[in-house]
Amino acid sequence: MLYNGYEMQRTLLASASNWANMSAQMLKNPANIFGYMAGGPIMASALEVFAHAAAPRGKPPFGLDKIEYEGELLSVAEEIVLQKPFGQLKKFSHAGNEGKPKLLIVAPMSGHFATLLRGTVERMIPEHEVYITDWRDARNVPLSEGSFDLDDYIDYLVEFLEHMGPGAHMLAVCQPSVPCFAAAAIMSADKHKCRPKTLTMMGGPIDTREAPTAVNTMATQRPHSWFEQNVVATVPIQYAGAGRKVYPGFLQLAGFMSMNLGGHLNSHWEMFKHLVDGDGDSADATKEFYDEYRAICDMTAEFYLQTVDLVFQTHALPRGEMKHRGREVDLSAIKDIALLAIEGERDDISGLGQTKAALMLTPNLPEKHKKYYMAEGVGHYGIFNGSKWREHIAPVVEEWILAHESAATRKCAKVARVDPKNSAAPHLEDLPEGSDFA
Repeated sequence: MLYNGYEMQRTLLASASNWANMSAQMLKNPANIFGYMAGGPIMASALEVFAHAAAPRGKPPFGLDKIEYEGELLSVAEEIVLQKPFGQLKKFSHAGNEGKPKLLIVAPMSGHFATLLRGTVERMIPEHEVYITDWRDARNVPLSEGSFDLDDYIDYLVEFLEHMGPGAHMLAVCQPSVPCFAAAAIMSADKHKCRPKTLTMMGGPIDTREAPTAVNTMATQRPHSWFEQNVVATVPIQYAGAGRKVYPGFLQLAGFMSMNLGGHLNSHWEMFKHLVDGDGDSADATKEFYDEYRAICDMTAEFYLQTVDLVFQTHALPRGEMKHRGREVDLSAIKDIALLAIEGERDDISGLGQTKAALMLTPNLPEKHKKYYMAEGVGHYGIFNGSKWREHIAPVVEEWILAHESAATRKCAKVARVDPKNSAAPHLEDLPEGSDFA
């Protein structure tokens, strides 16, 4: 009944949002004399904030058809190059990226769409042939397509790399660091010709025993059965995936927002004040962030529960106990995939040391193929989006990729420095200090 109750509430709020938005527009109409009265702008602004907060949201577009780079406007083509039941491989290309390093950006399957990494993708497009994992909302996948768990996730990564061909690089943002690391080990053990040249892991929970955060604590203080009984719901009949067991995106969003409810309330209060003052640009910046942040999707129950068990409760990968379809994931098999671990100093999702642990778990990888970077003053969200990502973190990733490209490729490639002031697409900047995605 949980999912049905949510759908009923969402429908009611959608109707209220439409009425609030219509009322706000009427009050803001220059022809309406009530809009000039003392309480007119305040009432209109309050209605607009409510309308935005209550509005339902679907999957946002990437919107990266045009980007500015070195004074030129690049026309970017977005295409789906491989489709699977639970996800697809998207490619972003432009006329000048032929022969540039191939980069697979692995988006998290964690309640948000891959578009959350819009800023990550945009920053890397000019000097890379960029691909991204575009995971599907589980509620839209029919039961006939079967299940999807952590083993399937790893299989998808291998297949995506095979489609891209030899010589690709892989960048994992947060949660996928674990399956990406496992896929790299499996492909290395098999001496797979399409194993990535480099693997960059950013804010990933490789070993959550290091500097445990509130997220880690929540996952360990309750037994596995609690998650099965309390956070798994059944998709209602109106969706294509009716009957599928999922961890709903609305529960994930509620959890994240409750971690820093004060910060989110303050953001909406600031948006209200901007609207009252007529500062539409500042209000729009907050709206753009929450349009993305509140666009949610479901993940399959089997994937979620397996992740909770292996990553957060039993720490299977760092303890050498993780298996993929019954086969041991041997991290010592990684001997020639260059690893870059990136962490944010203020990350309250994946604590300091959790991603760095990957560098200690690969005893047969030469030290020259290992690098660690700690981004000062950066929280979880700022690792892959915002000005600090564009100006400080992305160059480190690019330099690492180029350092491990072939000599011929390095001669014709250079590190990209996108001017953040000239970007055609809106950027999602950092939330207030102390927030879960700050």
